[in-house]
Amino acid sequence: MAFAFYKLPGLDRERVLAAVEPVLRAHRVQGVELLWKTDGAGRLLEVNVEVPGSTVPGAGVTIDLCTEISRDLSAALDVADVIPGAYRLQVGSPGLDRALYVAADYERFTGQLAKVKLARPLANGQRTVRAKLGGVNEDGQIVLEMDGERVVLDLEGIDSARLVFEWNKGPGPGARRSKKSAGRKADRGAAPRGSQQSR
Repeated sequence: MAFAFYKLPGLDRERVLAAVEPVLRAHRVQGVELLWKTDGAGRLLEVNVEVPGSTVPGAGVTIDLCTEISRDLSAALDVADVIPGAYRLQVGSPGLDRALYVAADYERFTGQLAKVKLARPLANGQRTVRAKLGGVNEDGQIVLEMDGERVVLDLEGIDSARLVFEWNKGPGPGARRSKKSAGRKADRGAAPRGSQQSR
């Protein structure tokens, strides 16, 4: 089980993944984003997860679940000793405006609206479009539906894409608000190892 996207500058990626992925499997979630960064409060390891196969972003990822995953990840990272010094661990969902990274994302969220930034502009000069996701065709290409027309692109033809939450439709049954608005994340504070927090 790999993350759809990770950015771990300065860390041993394989060792971090080896510590993180078994915990996510134990909690029956899959990783979406694994980010190592610095913010105003110091160093942060951000882990965004979702329920496998869910077509509603964030569905099933509760505050209690994030707290449990955060607790177990903290212990696993402590044992693995892969992050020196003080840091915070934050676990959450990718939110209703979930980024799309791999072809399977475009297939799973077929029928939903997305904001797509293209690597090359369309014939009309547009480079950023709002389109309904039409899934993935038999050649593995991404299908977008815009103004009644179908546009077919290789994944490499898309710079970035995010789901667009449609307020008039709502998030669907069982879904909750984006982690940005609902605070659906668990933050473990400083590094698990007290001896390293003062470094």
